Amino acid sequence: MDIHEYQAKKLLAEFGVVIPRGGIAYSPENAENKAREIGGSKWVVKAQIHSGARGKAGGIILCNSPLEVAQATDKLLGKKLVTNQTGPQGKIVNRIYVEEATDIKKEFYLGLVFDRSSESIMVVASTEGGMSVEEISKEKPESIIRSKIEVAVGMQKFQAREIAFGLGVAPELINRTADTIIGCYRAFSELDATMVEINPLAVSGQGQILALDCKMSFDNNALFRRNQISELRDKTQENPSEVYASDRGLNYVSLEGNIGNIINGAGLAMASMDMIKLAGGEPANFLDVGGGATPEKIVKAFKLISMDEKVKVILVNIFAGINRCDWVAEGIVQALDKIEINVPLVIRLAGTNVEKGNKILRESKIKYIEANSLEDAANKAVKVLKK
Repeated sequence: MDIHEYQAKKLLAEFGVVIPRGGIAYSPENAENKAREIGGSKWVVKAQIHSGARGKAGGIILCNSPLEVAQATDKLLGKKLVTNQTGPQGKIVNRIYVEEATDIKKEFYLGLVFDRSSESIMVVASTEGGMSVEEISKEKPESIIRSKIEVAVGMQKFQAREIAFGLGVAPELINRTADTIIGCYRAFSELDATMVEINPLAVSGQGQILALDCKMSFDNNALFRRNQISELRDKTQENPSEVYASDRGLNYVSLEGNIGNIINGAGLAMASMDMIKLAGGEPANFLDVGGGATPEKIVKAFKLISMDEKVKVILVNIFAGINRCDWVAEGIVQALDKIEINVPLVIRLAGTNVEKGNKILRESKIKYIEANSLEDAANKAVKVLKK
C-alpha cells in the first residue's frame, strides 16, 4: 500500500527525521491560510498523488505570496497529473501540501528496500539528489552507495555514519545525517514498510538535514496489525477495480490485454497467463479467486470482470483441489443469471467433481465454449477473439 508524501513525512518525523513546516489543504482558501500560518516569504505547493516525478508534470509550484499559494492550489486541485509512474491515465489531485520553501545547499538521495537475494534490508544512497533512482543508476552509477543491513541485528550507528561519510557530508553534520538514516531504518522495520525513500534529502543553508520529499510503501499482508497505517489508505488513488476486488477478498491486478481471467490459485493464474501469451493473446487481468472459491466468490469475480471495458473474452480456468467443480459451476450459473455478459466465455474445469460441474454447465442455459485442458482453453480464448 502506498501513502501520500505528507503522510510519509508525518510518520518519519515520529522517528526523528526533520521535515520542513507544512500543512495539508483541500481548497485555495485553506491553502492561503496555511501559508500565512506557516510564515516565511516563499512556499512550495505540492500536488498529493501516489506518484513520483510530480515536478516534471507541473505538480510542484514555488510561490512568493499567500495569494500565489491560493492561485497555485486552484490550478492543481482536480487536475489530472500524468507522470512516468502513473501511466497515460494519470491521477486526479484531491489534496495539496503547502510547505515552507527551503534554502537548499546540497541534495542527496536516500532509499531503503528489501534485498530478497541477500535476505536483508538494502540502504541505497547517492550524492545526486533530486533525480529518480533509475536516472541515477543510468547516468551516474558511480555515485550510488549501497549498504546491506542484517534484519536480525538491525542498523548500527557506524553503518549510518559510513553512509554519511560516503555522501561527503560535512563533518559537523555526520551525526545528524546518521540519525536521519537510522530514523528511516526504524520506520521501515517497525511499521512493516516495503520501501522508504527521501528524495531529496537536503542540507539547508542553516545546516539542517531535511527530508524535502518522502515516499513510503507498506506490506499489505501486515496491515491487519498496523491500524495506524491502514487508516492512511486513499482509495481514490487506486485502480477502482483493484479496490473493488480487495474489499471482496479477491486477488486482482489489472493488465493491458483483452482476455479476462477468472482462476483459482496464483500459480495456475500465472500459468494461464503464460499460455494465453504463447497462444498469441494478451491477458486483461490477474484474478485469483482463491483455493476455496465459493459460488458467492465466483459471482463477485464475474461482476469485477464485467466492469472492465477492455475485456473481449472471458476465460474461466478452475482446478478443484480444496473446493469442488460443482460449486464453481453453480457460481458461474448464478453469476450469469444476475449479470449480462456480452462477450464469449471459455470454461475449463478439472479436479474434484469435474463431471458434476460440467453436467451443471451443460444443462444450464448459458452459452459457453468448453475446454479440456489449460492449453486448449488458452487456444480457444484467442481463437474466438480473432473471429
